[in-house]
Amino acid sequence: MFCFFSFKAQLTTLYIDESPTILITLLFKIFKMASEEKSLHFIEQIIEDSLASGFPQDQLRFRFPPEPNGYLHIGHAKSICLNFGLGLKYNAPVNLRFDDTNPAKEEQEYVDAIKEDLKWLGFNWTEELYSSDYFQQLYDWAVLMIKNGKAYVDSQTSEEMAAQKGTPTQPGVDGPYRNRSVEENLTLFEAMKNGDFPEGTHVLRAKIDMASTNMLMRDPLMYRILHRHHHRTANEWKIYPMYDYAHGESDYLEQISHSICTLEFVMHRELYNWFLDQIYDANKVRPNQYEFARLNLNYTVMSKRKLLQLVQENFVDGWDDPRMPTISGLRRRGYTPNSIRKFCDIIGVAKRENVIDYSLLEFCLREDLNKTAPRVMAVLDPVKVVITNYPEGKEEWLDAENNQEDESAGFRKVPFSRELYIEREDFLEEAHAKFFRLSLGKEVRLKNAYIIKGESVVKDATGNITEIHVSYDEDSRSGSGSEASQRKVSGTLHWVSIAHAIEAEVRLYDRLFIDEAPDSHKEKNFLEFMNPNSLQISTGFVEPSLKTVQAGDKFQFQRLGYFNVDKDSTVEKLVFNKTVGLKDAWEEKGKKEENVLMNTQKEINKYVKEKEASAAELLLKTIVENIKTIDNFSLVNQTIVKNIKNDNNSLLFANLILEHSDKVNPADIDSEALSKLYTMSLKSQLALVRIAVLQNLIHDPIHLDSFKSILFELKASEKNETVLSLLNQI
Repeated sequence: MFCFFSFKAQLTTLYIDESPTILITLLFKIFKMASEEKSLHFIEQIIEDSLASGFPQDQLRFRFPPEPNGYLHIGHAKSICLNFGLGLKYNAPVNLRFDDTNPAKEEQEYVDAIKEDLKWLGFNWTEELYSSDYFQQLYDWAVLMIKNGKAYVDSQTSEEMAAQKGTPTQPGVDGPYRNRSVEENLTLFEAMKNGDFPEGTHVLRAKIDMASTNMLMRDPLMYRILHRHHHRTANEWKIYPMYDYAHGESDYLEQISHSICTLEFVMHRELYNWFLDQIYDANKVRPNQYEFARLNLNYTVMSKRKLLQLVQENFVDGWDDPRMPTISGLRRRGYTPNSIRKFCDIIGVAKRENVIDYSLLEFCLREDLNKTAPRVMAVLDPVKVVITNYPEGKEEWLDAENNQEDESAGFRKVPFSRELYIEREDFLEEAHAKFFRLSLGKEVRLKNAYIIKGESVVKDATGNITEIHVSYDEDSRSGSGSEASQRKVSGTLHWVSIAHAIEAEVRLYDRLFIDEAPDSHKEKNFLEFMNPNSLQISTGFVEPSLKTVQAGDKFQFQRLGYFNVDKDSTVEKLVFNKTVGLKDAWEEKGKKEENVLMNTQKEINKYVKEKEASAAELLLKTIVENIKTIDNFSLVNQTIVKNIKNDNNSLLFANLILEHSDKVNPADIDSEALSKLYTMSLKSQLALVRIAVLQNLIHDPIHLDSFKSILFELKASEKNETVLSLLNQI
């Protein structure tokens, strides 16, 4: 049964037109998951309407049409699940068609990777096809269009064509070659095909309407010259069809009934239909294009160009780096096909663009791994524990449950001995009352083993603890049924026996970006938001049951998170990747930063009211320190803008953030909002606000000039000495 309450902290935020609103509809969808009856999404409703209108069900046909110019990412998974899901629902064929019309960017490597990803996700295609299969037919149709006066060869430069095409508010004009004769067009087009011209000298354009309100209809390109090697046709062709021309015609050749694409192709639909009009036979199925909202995920980038940049500039270790949003990267990270399919099911199919919280994807993964991943013990930051009253040389093999969520998973044996490793953070020599782990004089239980009590520590010359000496209660073994075994203690720790532990490399992966929308800030390069802690490597120790693990095996390291075996792992050197933590650390971090800013604003109120100079200075120091702890660029930016209002304390807060945060500078703030902040602050009755804004203007020479008249007026009337001193500096 789906647990709704476990999801209460995961409620996803939706961003429409860059304004955040709570995605209530997502929660509604989750509740609907519990129902056997699920309403149709709008694409399914379109198909149902087609069938109800008499369209034969045996003529339903779908396709997934990737361009082989990069690796598939999580955004593609939504389209994959939609198209193949429709095939399964209606028992209809689904083709895998590679739209390979641009040899400059396409490689066989990408073809192979896409096929591997689809199989891993659990989908099988009916036919494997390529747009290049239809190059001759597409060429023949282009010749026919020339003969029918529907296409012509244009010899303008790309700059000339762009100028001639007009603007969204100004119609285009006919180019000088638009009315070439059919014979001249045919001759030139054949010469283009034969490779007689260099790249960029000629193109074939559809002859539609240069005054169309849809700029895509203003004589779009159909063919361009490319002297490039094609991964399938080698050097046979010197001209290649444009995507807009090849895509719809390929759908027609394959008799696709419902051509489903993302919203950015809405304006292309008119052109899609125009090209079909030129070749359509009424005795065949005519494809229809429908658009849905693509998947946008926060804290990552989906642009193939930007993902390629990350790979080529070595910010990541290839397309399958576990931090990448690619399907291959998620697979290597330890994601499961089921979790990705469930994620795509939950977010649904909609007509409006939105941004889904990464936490929802991680939630789906945790839900899946919780049911299937065996529990094991591993220590990633070890400190030695010596059980002083445990016999030297003795060892026991204790029963440990593999997965409490799966009774059939059974038990395994784990070795126990006098010397163990525990996590360094699980011990404090002197602990506060809310520390429920090991400390001197305090008891804890070792998972599946005994209750121990901290007795003393051994330190090195620099004061670091090298050993923790403890005693154990011999009668307290877990599962023994003794009275001592049932004693309640404050905490339970995981551990490994030093004599039996296996050393392993553990790669602790985290999100690749620290901002929720790294590529949405106009004045910022998305690379500026890379998370410096997205990969940390440690040497840990795992229990001996993991000696024979294979690449791809998944486990829950108890109390630490979910991990899987990396492809780099060998018998001699085990390598584990952290897949996801047991809890959403990013949500906790986000809430913590929001709370810090909220509490800091309260400190502003105290600071303004404080009369005693030293106390005020102390409050200001705390305020500045708090501001510097905030890493989220968007949160900082939004907080500044939100506090630009007719309130002295809010204006002071906005100015202090702008001055002291290392995450934003004046250029990052909307120009109109920044001018408003400066203007209102300079006119503030509170001297602290005027001081703060002047500090910002001093460091913002771009805006300083536009405020010189206001500053001159202020200088003439100002009575505060500190403000006057700053004005004199300016």
